[in-house]
This record gives sequence, C-alpha cells and structure tokens, in this order.
Amino acid sequence: MNGRGIAAGKRSEERPSRQINVVLRSPEPIASVTVDEKEAAASTKSQALPQYLSLYQEIQKELDHLVGLDNIKDLVFEVYAFLQITHMRTDAGLLSNAHVYHMIFKGNPGTGKTTVARIIAKMLQKMGVLSKGHLIEVERADLVGEYIGHTAQKTRDLVKKSLGGVLFIDEAYSLARGGEKDFGKEAIDTLVKAMEDQKNQFILILAGYSGEMDFFLRTNPGLPSRFPIQLDFPDYTVDQLIQISEMMAKERDYILMPQSILKMKEHLLNERNDSLHAFSNARYVRNVIEKAIRHQAVRLLNQYRSGQPGKQELMTLRPEDLKLDKR
Repeated sequence: MNGRGIAAGKRSEERPSRQINVVLRSPEPIASVTVDEKEAAASTKSQALPQYLSLYQEIQKELDHLVGLDNIKDLVFEVYAFLQITHMRTDAGLLSNAHVYHMIFKGNPGTGKTTVARIIAKMLQKMGVLSKGHLIEVERADLVGEYIGHTAQKTRDLVKKSLGGVLFIDEAYSLARGGEKDFGKEAIDTLVKAMEDQKNQFILILAGYSGEMDFFLRTNPGLPSRFPIQLDFPDYTVDQLIQISEMMAKERDYILMPQSILKMKEHLLNERNDSLHAFSNARYVRNVIEKAIRHQAVRLLNQYRSGQPGKQELMTLRPEDLKLDKR
C-alpha cells in the first residue's frame, strides 16, 4: 500500500500549485515567494501512511518469530489493514465507526495464546486503539471472591487496571463450572457489564481449551455476540516443535546435535500420541530444553574436572543430555 501514490493522486484533482513572483521596479526580481498551502497539507497526510506501515512491519517481525499460526497472522494483518483504512476514511471525511475487538482464543496450553495476546495489545496501542497497550493476565482465582459482592469488586478492580490495554483471562471456562450459585457467574456478569460501561476502553480476551470454551459460550446466550473475533490455536506438528526447540536452543547460545534432534523427535511423537489433552506443546519443549541444559552442565563439570571445555562443547547439547523419561 503506497501512501505517496495515494496522496499524489489526490493532488492531481486539486488546482495546480502556483508560483507568485513579486517584482519591484528594478532590473532584476528581488523576491520570489512560493504559495502552496494545499501541497504542504497533502504532504503531511502522505507521511502518515508510511508511518502506519512501519508500525506493522515492527509487529510483523515479532509474528515471523512465531512458528505456524498462519490463521493468527492473517487476522493480525486484517486488523492492521482495517485500522489503516479507517484512518484514510477519516482523512477523506467518511464515517469511521468504532470496532469491537473482544476475542476468544481456543486451544491447548503452549500454543501461543498469551504471546499473541501481547502482540495484539502492542499493535492496537501503536495504531491508536488502546492508550497503553499493556496486558493483564488473570485466572479464576484472581476474579472470584469468597463471599457475595467480593467477586464483583475484585473483577471491577481488574477491569480498572486493564483500561487502556487487554484483560486476558486464561482457562476462562472455569468461571462457568460451578452453576448458578457459584461466584464465577457473578464474575461473568460483571465482565459483561464492564464491556458495555467501558466500551472501547479495554479489550477482553478469554482463553482456554476448545471444547470447554464452546461450552462456556453456551452458558450465556449473550456471550458469543460480544466476542466477534474467535480464534483457534491448533497444536503444533512434531516438525514445528522440533523447529521451536532449535530456536529455543539458539536463543540461549546452544545447538542440538542431529542425534539429539532425532531423539527429541521420537520422544515428541510418543508424547503426542499418549498425552492428548495433557500435552503442552511449546511449553513442554521449553521445559525439555532447559532440563537438557542443566544436564549438560553436570556432564561438562564431571568431564572437565581439571580443564576448560571448548566453546563448541559449551554450546552442544548431546543426546545423553536429553533425559526424556516417558510421563
């Protein structure tokens, strides 16, 4: 999207700029004044478009570091495109209605839900939707109190902290597990009211397992329509998890030997087949890598009792460093 091209096209429809030469009675002109206020105004507008583009490019760099999640990346670009066109419509004197950005994230643990929520919060702040762009991450225990009225106050306090940013509730389905008499329902009712009272002042993202979130939405007929954006976070494939494990190792200045990668791949295949709901995707891989780093440290200290391992040895995670006991 070329901002300069759009601005230039706009200028072509306007009256061409004129140069006015003020000449006194003298053999040569002593003053030359260019009057082009419209040109200056159009130039200011055209500079806004590259600015928005650079903001998205910054966000895109963070998204590019995420393995998979193509549907999520497409949505982020949709939101960016909508916001940029909204700015253009405003400049053109067209109506630009406020958009609702409350979201539902469905997926297993370790599929990137919290990471994506942070990126979305940052983008919406940069694009002027949110004033702060911070993320408040909570769960049932942070919302639900011990007596009547306590839950509503705790929930309102958290909403207040999230104003200008995103309130992210993990395992949100747990709020509907206790039935009508459970204080979780009070939290839901308070959140729904806050979505109306503080409209466009914060964004609410509810996250959890796909099946449980679908059940949660059915408990209150008014909930689905309040969350126009619902995203599925699929489990990573084994190959994607291997890619993630290599990235995690690289970020820590470690490398996995080919034999280590093969061992990790076989283990992940078994875990995926046996663990089902309990498998925690990238989070599990992170724990494996960090555990391998600790085992490598023990191995090197025992191996080099009177010497110093070389740089390559300090970086390498061998198959024996991967203690992959089956759960």
